[in-house]
Amino acid sequence: MSEMGVKNTNSTEFTVEEAELYDRQIRLWGLESQKRIRTSRILLCGINGLGAEISKNIILAGVKSVTFLDHKVVSEADRCSQFLAPVSALGQNRAEASLARAQALNPMVELKADKDVVSEKPDVFFTSFDVVIVIEAPRKEMIRINNACRMSGVKFFATDVWGMFGYCFADLQEHEFIEDVFKHKVISKENEKIKTELVAVPTKKTLLFPPFQDVFEFDCRKHDYIKTIKRKGYALLMFMILHQFREDHKRDPCYTKAPEDRNILLQYRDELAPGIIPDDAFIHVYAQICPAAAIVGGVVGQEVIKSVSQKEAPHHNLFFFDPERGDGYIETIGI
Repeated sequence: MSEMGVKNTNSTEFTVEEAELYDRQIRLWGLESQKRIRTSRILLCGINGLGAEISKNIILAGVKSVTFLDHKVVSEADRCSQFLAPVSALGQNRAEASLARAQALNPMVELKADKDVVSEKPDVFFTSFDVVIVIEAPRKEMIRINNACRMSGVKFFATDVWGMFGYCFADLQEHEFIEDVFKHKVISKENEKIKTELVAVPTKKTLLFPPFQDVFEFDCRKHDYIKTIKRKGYALLMFMILHQFREDHKRDPCYTKAPEDRNILLQYRDELAPGIIPDDAFIHVYAQICPAAAIVGGVVGQEVIKSVSQKEAPHHNLFFFDPERGDGYIETIGI
């Protein structure tokens, strides 16, 4: 690469090894974007299967550092999708058990394991990062962390996968980014028949994001929203129901209690959205199924990199992976 040794935004330099490793990325989104990525400090709360997928993507992209925050231990359920923790690590702390394989992905990224409970971390703890990603936390805890991040301008992501269903929420507050806008440019000479070509023009844009609390306060029973469900899908309703289960029972639906938990979920469904979500939507919401974790983790990783590089338009503001539809889609809620 011709620009080795150019300093990044924090006055550090790309080494020869970094320039070679990230050469393709620099060609894809530019040197300035890679500089921003290279100085980004990421906190990842919850190193389950989804957390493993997210960490893989952001570590390979070349961020400055990633801190794994998780007090839980590796369980049998983690074997469905948590590929960073070896089978021999059963019963060990998930953050610590995931470090070795994560570091092997990219030795240039600083990794750290923190075994504390996320709910015991004070608000000021989260302000030392550029991006905070929260998985598996209760609704109230996610809102607390999001509010702490907003006070200090830290970008916040909340994400989860239940079985084959998953989502990603982003609060980037006031986010500026560069997006290529395609325009026609006249290339013909004077007195010739007009000829044009499509060219990309880098354009600066800004988006405003609401806090996570606004999503939970959204009224899914509104007639205007109910009318859109047939076209969009009922993923937002599933999101509300699964978070309500976690809030009330201090855990997620469990495959060892599947009949009992499914009845509880159906009760929530009947209270929130009777006649809209079919019974079989709650068959595969236990543990984390590997393909769903990979899809949602890929989206979260992509959105984190877009947010710190300030390149391309971010999802605004909820992404859902809906197994009933077999695809993902965007909902803009709380705007």
